[in-house]
Amino acid sequence: MSRPRPPIPFRLRRQRGIALLESLLAAVILAIGLLGTIGLQARSYAALADAGMRAEATIAANKLLGIMNTDLEHLPAYAVAAGAEPPERLAEWHDETTALIPGATIAIAVAPGASAAPTEVRIAISWQRKADTPVNTHRITSYFAGSI
Repeated sequence: MSRPRPPIPFRLRRQRGIALLESLLAAVILAIGLLGTIGLQARSYAALADAGMRAEATIAANKLLGIMNTDLEHLPAYAVAAGAEPPERLAEWHDETTALIPGATIAIAVAPGASAAPTEVRIAISWQRKADTPVNTHRITSYFAGSI
């Protein structure tokens, strides 16, 4: 015959299931932390992609300014409105830039200075990384002395 079990003291009876509850709570806290980490990773990737496009726009604009600096007599020939077909002098650079920055819209304004004032060149390169994100625009203004 088996012996009867001794009664469980009251304070131990109160503790039944606490370990399971603590384990479940720890799992929920861990899940929330992991979801937050995954969200941060996604935002980090998006910011990295935007920074890459901004760097490409900066390099492209500086390259164009270098090209224009070697052709000061024809600065007005580099002007182009946003979304318009680029002029002949700008076509190669424009094609290269739109290949590096997909969906880029490029606008270049050339404003000759009065008498001895420098010529102002404003370059705006715009792009949209995804359809549901805002349009990013990188603008550079430069001045060329002794032109036109």
